[in-house]
Amino acid sequence: MPLSIGIVGLPNVGKSTLFNALTEKSVPAENYPFCTIDPSVGVVAVPDDRLEQLSRFSHSAKTISAAIEFVDIAGLVKGASEGEGLGNQFLAHIREVDAIAEVVRIFEDEGIVHVSGGVNPIDDIETINLELILADAQTVSKRLANIEKDVKRGDKAAVEEKTLLDGIEKTLLDGKFAASIAVRKQEALVLKKLSLLTAKPILYVLNKKAGARNLDETGNERFKKLTDFFNTIGAKWVVVDAGIEHELSGIGKDEREMFRKELGTREGSDGIGELIRASYDLLGLITYFTTGPDETRGWTIKHGSTAPIAGMAIHTDFRDKFIRAEVIACAELLAAGSIVSVREKGLLRTEGKEYIVKDGDVIEFKI
Repeated sequence: MPLSIGIVGLPNVGKSTLFNALTEKSVPAENYPFCTIDPSVGVVAVPDDRLEQLSRFSHSAKTISAAIEFVDIAGLVKGASEGEGLGNQFLAHIREVDAIAEVVRIFEDEGIVHVSGGVNPIDDIETINLELILADAQTVSKRLANIEKDVKRGDKAAVEEKTLLDGIEKTLLDGKFAASIAVRKQEALVLKKLSLLTAKPILYVLNKKAGARNLDETGNERFKKLTDFFNTIGAKWVVVDAGIEHELSGIGKDEREMFRKELGTREGSDGIGELIRASYDLLGLITYFTTGPDETRGWTIKHGSTAPIAGMAIHTDFRDKFIRAEVIACAELLAAGSIVSVREKGLLRTEGKEYIVKDGDVIEFKI
């Protein structure tokens, strides 16, 4: 099952339009708050030129990309942590995702109402982040109350958890994310059970619009202030024109560059591709490949996975029945020109259970 990214933001910032562009799936994107009441889910292919190259190399009948999952979540407003708007639904749905893509509007358009009355990206970000912090503070407070009896009777695990939660509560009340706290491995397991919103990695998606006044115009001080803000907090961000990307989503790859130039996007840009790859990196994911005449496929795994764990992406039996793996880097395989050449040159490596799979490895598992 793919790991998931929740698309969040204030109403009317382009969340559903972006989701449509990502998935070519029809979900509501009307110009009014809370049009997306139930989350929509779409599995999205991760762009990777290596996959097509390997497929041609092996003359594969099928080509299947690595994938991640995007979830379109209802718009959030100030007071969501207290139940304002669709706050309760928003918070419940976002707890279920692995990371957050926070859409921030950086264009001004009188025809599209801004829920706060005007476009101010930093204020929008601070509004959403404060709601996440307040919601987490409530979660931590409730958990502290639940373990109070165990702490009083001296339960060691409860005492250790209280120490951790006290530190998290102080951090949240100071206006900082839970992710800013360094935790030990055992503490991380406790933290994971709480599903804290501010413990999830965040990617900021700056939504611009062709033909409108955008904050990322050359020399724009407001945009520089925004990027300085991101640099200060160590945040990751990408710029996407959700409207154009949605228009281009149904057009063939060869035609897209021509339309991008006509619509005024920068040459060679692929906003959606950049967003997907940035989301993939945010989750700490890499891709390895299997290839042959029947199929070439990219497999999604966590960075640092051993060969048996990586094999579980194909089938759970690959972990317990793993014997060895034959491995070669994708670039090395393509440069060799053929499997025969690979074997003649002795380029294929045999790796055991302790091998850490690298991004771009081409693997054949032996079980």
